[in-house]
Parts: sequence; C-alpha cells; structure tokens
Amino acid sequence: MAEKAINPILKQVLELGPTLAFFLLYLRWRDETFTFGGTDYTGFIVAALVFVPILLIAMGILWALTGKLSRMQVFTAFMVIFFGGLTAYFNDERFFKMKTTIVYGFMAGILGIGLLRGQSYLKYVMEEFLPMEHEGWMIFTRRLCYMFAALGIANEIIWRTQSTDLWVKLETFAFPAVLMVFLWVQIFRLQKYFIEPEEETES
Repeated sequence: MAEKAINPILKQVLELGPTLAFFLLYLRWRDETFTFGGTDYTGFIVAALVFVPILLIAMGILWALTGKLSRMQVFTAFMVIFFGGLTAYFNDERFFKMKTTIVYGFMAGILGIGLLRGQSYLKYVMEEFLPMEHEGWMIFTRRLCYMFAALGIANEIIWRTQSTDLWVKLETFAFPAVLMVFLWVQIFRLQKYFIEPEEETES
C-alpha cells in the first residue's frame, strides 16, 4: 500500500514529538516522587510510562493519515511498550535505558546479517529515494552498521556511568543529531555511486 503524502512538518511532529514530550515531562517531574498502590516511583519512571501512550497515539495518527508505518517504527513501539512495562513492573529505570541499546544493536545486527550474505538490506528500504549502485549501497550499509553498533555501545556506557539527566539529554537530542549528521555526510561522500535518472532509464 502506497504511503499517502501529508504535510512534512506534521509528519516530523508526529515522529519526533513523543520523544520531546518525554524530555519535557522528565524535566518537570525529575525531582518528584509519585506513589501508586503504595509503591513509590521516580519522576523518570512516570515520564517513561506516560511516554508510551503518547507514542502510540502519535503512531496511530500517523498511520491514519499516511496508511503506512515502517517496520522500524513498529519495532520501536514494541520495544517501548515491552521495556516500559518492565520498568513499571520492577520499578527500575534501567530497563527503559537499555531499550536504546537493544534498538541500535538490533539495527546493527540486521544490517550485519545482510552484509554477511553480500546484500544491503538498507537498499530495500531506501532505494526508491536514493538510487545508487550496488557498491555504494554496500559501503553505506557497512558504515551505518558500524554507526548503530557504536551508538549502542555509547548508550550502554553512558547510562551505566553517567547521571540520568545526562542520559535523557543525549537520548533526546545528541543520538538523533549524530545519526542525522552521519547520514548526510555519507550521502555527500557517496555521490559518485548515485544513479542519475537518465542512466536509470537507459539501463
């Protein structure tokens, strides 16, 4: 099913808004303690739990407007629900922090499996928007695989050794920014592998 076009600003709000909402909720509640059913929960855990329905609502609106959700969006939602549930059940914020490591690790693993098979799974996702020669896709996929692995390792080190304040800021802004800059740098560096529309038609 083809994806319906929607306002790009609205799409960005729906995709990035839940993470920003979690950040703002955390800032508001980080020094507070909430008691439910005789159990005390930190502001971080409550913000993480509120983040779950916000994300699902945003994804529902996005699906209703576009008629499509990417596999990555569905997987991320599953991970948020699963680790959000573990965080609440065990009253332990570490589970929510581990989610990021597992998501990045999963992406690195999937891309790595494709590389071992001589394939670029990234090509299947992005080829329509970025026509490129096979060699270029393999280089791009290899580099992105390393980047996902590095981000996963970085997340694991940061949440285990640094404050929750720092982790939330890096999770909300730094990790997405680093990944975005990395992608744009790679697209610029791999231009020699791009397939021009005329070449694509002739082939």
